[in-house]
Amino acid sequence: MAKANFTLPNGTIVSIEGTGDEVQRLLEVYSGQAVPASIPPKYSALTPASTATSVESQVVAASNGNAVVDLIEIVNLIRTTKDSEKFETAILDHDNRLNRVLLPLFVVHEYKANAFGLTSGEINKITAELGVPVRQPDASKCLSGPARAYVMGDKMRIKGQPVRYKLNRRGVQYMQQILEPRKS
Repeated sequence: MAKANFTLPNGTIVSIEGTGDEVQRLLEVYSGQAVPASIPPKYSALTPASTATSVESQVVAASNGNAVVDLIEIVNLIRTTKDSEKFETAILDHDNRLNRVLLPLFVVHEYKANAFGLTSGEINKITAELGVPVRQPDASKCLSGPARAYVMGDKMRIKGQPVRYKLNRRGVQYMQQILEPRKS
């Protein structure tokens, strides 16, 4: 099996596994080159979203009722939105675990209409992909400790049972203050 990682023009990071021919075909399709006639229709009809969701090693899809959490999409939102520079300078460049844990929750609130919550494991994967990893146990301790005033869980914490967290009103205000500090 061949493996390949590449970034699509829209910033989506894709990791694929397959035979050498399959990997080569997909790389040709998404590199902007003309699609050779030898590529079967099922490869030429792929969209970046359908490719990304089929990749198990990079995209973690978690069942959340009817919603599917695409962690790579959240990472790409953090990297490419109009606020991405603020995220870099105010949060990612500083060594503050609380702010790093709250950042993915804030992005889900602002850019995904607070459609779903995130677990500490998902926060770990997002921060690791951003290059500022917060380990899952540390994220969990932070969410139940210093961040508890800013988040709400979907159920009581029970060891071994994942809790999905969302930002509450106070958490949104806190993150807005971090991103837009008052000038004295």
